[in-house]
Amino acid sequence: MDLSFTPEEQKFREDIRAWVKDNLPPEISHKVHNALELTREDLQRWAKILGSKGWLGYGWPKEFGGPGWTAIQRHLFEEETALAGAPRIIPFGPVMVAPVIMAFGNAEQQKRFLPGIASGEVWWSQGYSEPGSGSDLASVKTKAERQGDKYIVNGQKTWTTLGQYGDWMFNLVRTSNEGKPQTGISFLLLDMKSKGVTVRPIKLLDGGHEVNEVFFDNVEVPAENLVGEENKGWTYAKHLLSHERTNIADVNRAKRELERLKRIAKSEGVWDAAGDAYASRFRDEIAKLEVDLVALEMMVLRVLSAATSGKNSLDVAGLLKIRGSEIQQRYTELMMLAGGAYSLPLIREAMEAGYQGNFPGGNPALAPLTSTFFNMRKTTIYGGSNEVQRNIVAQTVLG
Repeated sequence: MDLSFTPEEQKFREDIRAWVKDNLPPEISHKVHNALELTREDLQRWAKILGSKGWLGYGWPKEFGGPGWTAIQRHLFEEETALAGAPRIIPFGPVMVAPVIMAFGNAEQQKRFLPGIASGEVWWSQGYSEPGSGSDLASVKTKAERQGDKYIVNGQKTWTTLGQYGDWMFNLVRTSNEGKPQTGISFLLLDMKSKGVTVRPIKLLDGGHEVNEVFFDNVEVPAENLVGEENKGWTYAKHLLSHERTNIADVNRAKRELERLKRIAKSEGVWDAAGDAYASRFRDEIAKLEVDLVALEMMVLRVLSAATSGKNSLDVAGLLKIRGSEIQQRYTELMMLAGGAYSLPLIREAMEAGYQGNFPGGNPALAPLTSTFFNMRKTTIYGGSNEVQRNIVAQTVLG
C-alpha cells in the first residue's frame, strides 16, 4: 500500500485546513485543545457550520447530498479538523444511522430523515445497549409488538450517550423470540419526544452527565419507521457497527492529544530535564505511545482501503477498536503522571472555567486531567468490550 499522498490530496488537505481556520469558532477550539467541557450548543453549533457547507455528512456519497470524497479525503478531513481543535462529530446521526438508512431504508425514509441529519438540526441517539445486553448485543429484550400500523415498544436502554439531547433514536428491538436470538431483532426509528419515553441521567465518577438510561413504556412507533424488513435488524446493526468500529479508533483525536501530552510534559519539567533519569524514561513512554499511534493510523488506512475496494472490513475494524481504546487510556494516564500531585484534585467548576482555582502551584492545563482520566476508563468497554472483541478477532481472523 502506497502511504504517500498525491499532490491533489495535499492540495485537498491545505484547502480543508484553510477553511477550518476561517470557520471554526476560536472559543470552541480553545475548549477542545484544553479538554474543557463542551455544551450542547458548542457541539451543535459546529455541526451546523459543517452542515451548511455540506460536510457534516462528509462520508456520504453525492447521491445523498454528501461531498463524495474518497477514503483518503475523508481521512484527511478528520485529521485536519481534529488537529485544529474542532469537536469530534457526534457520530450517531451522520456516521452511524445515516449509512443504514441509505443502504436499507426506503426512499420515503431517506427523504424524511437524511436532510435533518446532514444539516445538523436533528440530534440522534443510539438505542443498543441494555442492562443485560452490552457486548452480547443479540440478547436485547426491548420488545416491539406490531399492532396494526404501529409498534408498541416496552423496555430499557442504557449508557445512551448524550441521550438527554436526543430528538430521535435508532433502536434494536425484539420482534420475535423464534429461532436464534439474532433472527428476531428489528431496526426501529423512534421519536424521543413520544409519550412513554423517559430519559434518566447516569452521573459518572467525575460528576459529569454524559450517559443515560432510557425507558419505554408502551411507546407507540409508526410501522413506517421500521428500517428494512422485520427481524432483519441484526444485518443492519452489523452494517452500522462497521462504521462505528472505524470511527471509534479516533486516531486523529489521539494525534492531537499526543501533542497536548507533550506540552504538559514540557510545562511540568518531565520532558527534557538534563540528567534526569525519570524525564528520560517518561520520554521513552511517550515515544512508545507515538509508535503505536502511527501503527494504528496505518491500520485505519488499511480498513479504509478495504472499504474502497468493496471488501468486508468489519473483522479488522474490531482490531481498531481494541488498539484505539487502549491508546486513549494510555495518553490520559501519561498526562496524569506528568502532572503528578497537581493533576489529582478534581474541581468541576475549575475544569469548566479553565483554571485550577486556589490550589497552590496548579497549572491551568492540569485542571481537566482527572476528569478525562476517569472518563476514558469507559473506552475498553463501550462499543463491545475489548475482551469480547479479542474473541471475535480470534474466531473470524485467526480461525
